[in-house]
Amino acid sequence: MTTSDSSTLVNGIAQERRLVTAIPGPKSVEMQKRRTGAVSAGVGATMPIFIDRAAGGVVVDIDGNSLIDMGSGIAVTTVGNSDQGVVDRVTEQVAKFTHTCFMVTQYEGYVEVCEALNRLTPGDHEKRSALFNSGAEAVENAVKIARVYTKRQAVVVFEHGYHGRTNMTMAMTAKAAPYKTGFGPFSPEIYRMPMSYPLHDGLSGPEAAAKAISRMSKEIGADQIAAIVIEPIQGEGGFIVPAEGFLKDIVKFANDNGIVFVADEVQAGFCRTGKWFASEHEGIVPDLITTAKGIAGGLPLAAVTGRAEIMDSVHAGGLGGTYGGNPIACAAALGSIAAMESQDMNAKAVRIEEIMRPRLEKIAEETGVIAEVRGRGAMIAVEITKPGTHEPDAELTSKIAKGCHGEGVVVLTTGTYGNILRFLPPLVMPEHLLEDALTIIEQQFKEALA
Repeated sequence: MTTSDSSTLVNGIAQERRLVTAIPGPKSVEMQKRRTGAVSAGVGATMPIFIDRAAGGVVVDIDGNSLIDMGSGIAVTTVGNSDQGVVDRVTEQVAKFTHTCFMVTQYEGYVEVCEALNRLTPGDHEKRSALFNSGAEAVENAVKIARVYTKRQAVVVFEHGYHGRTNMTMAMTAKAAPYKTGFGPFSPEIYRMPMSYPLHDGLSGPEAAAKAISRMSKEIGADQIAAIVIEPIQGEGGFIVPAEGFLKDIVKFANDNGIVFVADEVQAGFCRTGKWFASEHEGIVPDLITTAKGIAGGLPLAAVTGRAEIMDSVHAGGLGGTYGGNPIACAAALGSIAAMESQDMNAKAVRIEEIMRPRLEKIAEETGVIAEVRGRGAMIAVEITKPGTHEPDAELTSKIAKGCHGEGVVVLTTGTYGNILRFLPPLVMPEHLLEDALTIIEQQFKEALA
């Protein structure tokens, strides 16, 4: 039995790492057999376990193992699993009604979420919002809106970017496997530009922006571009933080040429980086901003928020969907936003970085296989390379991740070359759990290199 001691309880669940079986345990092994016979093999899974309960900083599997959650369901359970405010609002809404479709008979929750988004997103201009189901759906609708507003077709994205799994957003996503392989042909008029990647390109922000702007001007034509879509901090690409000045110069180019600048904040938004939105770190104001993941405490909800004149340029009926802005998801979003504001979760994200970054930098110094510790707030990653080089080491990355899983710490790998360990703990993660997770991570680096 492996444990990390703590008497802290959240929703009746002890905030401790506690292993009572191997990972996976016997019940998860049996459930995996059922899964294999019922679920498409095309649906992947990071860990071969099945969860029974979760709260605070832990997930508890059906065998009774309590694991430290350093992934938040890929940046979704930002306020923690089953936050009481979210549960209360959702329970109240379920008892009232579960669905009417906002496009048929409207309800206040949808309007309230849009009002909150208009208030919280960067910029003091007049805004409008529209609600959808997933991040990919939000991104695709942002492109639709930009094309209607500009009456242009071309869409610019960037190397290492990830925008979703629909046909259009697969075209916008950079990485082929597993997201795109075999699924083409893809949506046309998508153009990929070089991203600012300071570790590898050695360029300042303005230098990297000039390179991208030159290519946009020469290869597409500024007057043909409807939208530039970029993650202010790239998610699946490896938590790449562009060099200072890159985003500002790209925004200026967009503004000067009537191009809609879209910030894809699906993974980085809602206090994840220590500000409400990652765009704020760069002092930029997007024309449109897409959100999802952390917006609704685990329920499916997404949004496009932006300048009123752009959002209102679409004809009535041009935006929407049967489930977009479902009343239960809206209730969850209002609960999540209330928790973020009342508990100052931006400060919690900053505190998580204060704990994590020094310990990860110490591991980097001691092992020589971490080329960079990067990210902001509770969106932190390490890039693992072969010693003395920038050559990706995906094999070592996978070995370390699996070692962490076996010791009861849920970590995720990512990056174009599969050599990034990323950490997305819930912002309510107790500090003793975070420290314990970092100790396990450090041990797994040492064991993998032994």
